[in-house]
Amino acid sequence: MSKPAVLALDQGTTSSRAIMFGREGLPLATSQIEFEQIYPRPGEVEHDPEAIWQTQLQTAREAITRAAVPKISAIGITNQRETTILWERATGRPVANAIVWQSRVSAPVCDRLKAEGHEPLFRRKTGLVLDAYFSGTKIAHLLGTIDGLRERAERGDILFGTVDSFLIWRLTSGRSHVTDVSNASRTLLMDLETLEWDDELLKIMGVPRAMLPKIVDSSGIVGETDEALFGSRIPIAGIAGDQQAATFGQCCFKPGEAKNTYGTGCFLLMNTGSTPKASKNGLLTTVCWRIGGKTTYGIEGSVFIAGAVVQWLRDSLQIIATSGEVETLAGSVPDSDGVYMVPAFVGLGAPYWDSSARGAIFGLTRGTTRAHIARAAVDSIAYQSRDVIEAMRKDSGLALESIRVDGGATRNGALLQFQADILGARVLRPVVAETTALGAAYLAGLATGVWADQDDVERLWALDRTFTPAMDEAKRESLYAGWSDAVARTLSRQPSLQP
Repeated sequence: MSKPAVLALDQGTTSSRAIMFGREGLPLATSQIEFEQIYPRPGEVEHDPEAIWQTQLQTAREAITRAAVPKISAIGITNQRETTILWERATGRPVANAIVWQSRVSAPVCDRLKAEGHEPLFRRKTGLVLDAYFSGTKIAHLLGTIDGLRERAERGDILFGTVDSFLIWRLTSGRSHVTDVSNASRTLLMDLETLEWDDELLKIMGVPRAMLPKIVDSSGIVGETDEALFGSRIPIAGIAGDQQAATFGQCCFKPGEAKNTYGTGCFLLMNTGSTPKASKNGLLTTVCWRIGGKTTYGIEGSVFIAGAVVQWLRDSLQIIATSGEVETLAGSVPDSDGVYMVPAFVGLGAPYWDSSARGAIFGLTRGTTRAHIARAAVDSIAYQSRDVIEAMRKDSGLALESIRVDGGATRNGALLQFQADILGARVLRPVVAETTALGAAYLAGLATGVWADQDDVERLWALDRTFTPAMDEAKRESLYAGWSDAVARTLSRQPSLQP
């Protein structure tokens, strides 16, 4: 009898990936292809939906070929979350480029809705804020700027989807128009408690219900691939936004468990259990996943500049030649010698939400070396993560004894040790780094019997290394107080602790 395998499609902001996983939760084959970023105007970011589809299809075929498994049990999909695509029901053709989550093109929509006094309602019902980041404002922008599009949408001729919905529509040849609760929770259109599209919000946003996908569980068969694509019909059985999928892949199944993904920025998500918790400390409330009708909620915070500060050291300051050199350089000194770097290059995210803040370096002396600056840069990633963790602790009322980590920067052992020290909590690095794709695979495999239950999945989580706090509390809090003072001096205003 052949061993089961699950194909995960990981559609990201800059590339599409496909990874085949075996029953043991280990990668069998991988394929990745980058695609073009489109910048029509300052602050606007777009993707060609056909490029998304073609690169994802190609990576899927390559992973299938390389894995050479006799049967694929299921496909799981994870995706860049708030990116918005509108397409024709009859033809499947997009009516415009995808508006990427980073794009600020719908900021005027947000300004209008705020001026009309709607933000408290959206905050209460969705756990989000009125921001161009989220999908609903992007839909409103497209409907308001493309001639005749609103009328076509009202007739049901135009469909909306985040990237998961678009891929599933294409994979099933238009037989399935769905999204899962984790992606729906990032639209500004779904009520967090009912987990359904909210008519009041739809009316205010000006989005016709007829264009919206059906909201489904994160784990469950929602359709089958067209036989012509891969030579057989494969069940599509798992869907989750990328950060939620990473949280699932890290097996953060209990309230209080959290993960931090260290990439260009940092994305922290904490499981808060079966009821949504409103943030009073600058975080967002979101759905983690729903399985078998049971919903798990979380709170989320984003750090804008994390690994990108290392790129800045390399490309702008040129004090390192490659990103990999930063660990050696930063590790050549015992500490930053009182230097703090606040990398607010594009403002500060959670929990400050100050887009006008700008980066700064404090504490420079005649004895400061490039090693101290490198150490301050690496330390800033850990400090910013603690800012978010502190907000999570306050919001959740839950203690944080450990945090699971993934992403490219987790190769830096010195960073993770300092993270443990400044948090006063253990930092756990798993063997499998591709936790986003792995989470999508797990969700799909649970629906198709590859894994029996979440306990079965949790047994597969394997630890690579634990970083245990080695710093005494007095020093930890003294260092963090210095960081907090540095941040305060970069802010354009006093923080409201509300996004």
